[in-house]
Amino acid sequence: MKNFISKSTLVSAFLLVVVFIFSAKTITSQEVEDQREFDYMRGSGRGPDKWGVLREEWGICSNGTLQSPIDLLHERVEVVHNLGKIKKRYKPANATLKNRGHDITLHWGIGTAGSIRINGTEYALDQCHWHSPSEHTINGKRLALELHMVHRNLEQDKTAVIGVLYKIGGPDSFLTELEKDIQNISDTGIETHKEIKIGMVDPKHIKTAGGKYYRYLGSLTTPPCTEGVIWTINRRVSKVKLHFCGTLSQYMQIN
Repeated sequence: MKNFISKSTLVSAFLLVVVFIFSAKTITSQEVEDQREFDYMRGSGRGPDKWGVLREEWGICSNGTLQSPIDLLHERVEVVHNLGKIKKRYKPANATLKNRGHDITLHWGIGTAGSIRINGTEYALDQCHWHSPSEHTINGKRLALELHMVHRNLEQDKTAVIGVLYKIGGPDSFLTELEKDIQNISDTGIETHKEIKIGMVDPKHIKTAGGKYYRYLGSLTTPPCTEGVIWTINRRVSKVKLHFCGTLSQYMQIN
């Protein structure tokens, strides 16, 4: 993962987008599920600057050309008017909350909680997770929190991620809905990599509305850093309570 690669040309969408996205490559590897082999701590020997040498198959983390996250610099944003709104067909489904050792993931399972359609391709929602502070930046500024909704097309082996950025402010209804469960599983005394079933969760409660977004072709932000991921990041910044970010950032070891 190269932080804030500036090589990509972003597109602002009546629709904020990166142009070369539409020749997306096939995703040949998914993110590592057991993430005890790496961390986010600079100088630890297993941090982002070392991911590319920890395993041979993770080499692209260091030498890739389409690495995420990037800086969404407004000066480089190109406005594209014909992309339209993302077609979402989400539905409630049983979900599992998992402590993955470096983050907390809400997992529905591919095909159970609906899908999105981008450029005629259907991507089934698999899971969402949070990063605090944000991984992507806007004009060089890092925000308080970032949510990633990970979608996959298994037949074509492709991945599409919707990102939502948050600043400190009022409560977010979806995060409030999950707050008690997240606090329970991120408690310092809980077993790492533990999972808890939390029943039905509706992904439509995540605030991804709005006709303006950034889009570009990038990569997974954790090993193996596979490139060819379609990124769609809401331009509208949502709000989140400070204490919620504190819960996540303390747990995620300076992500």
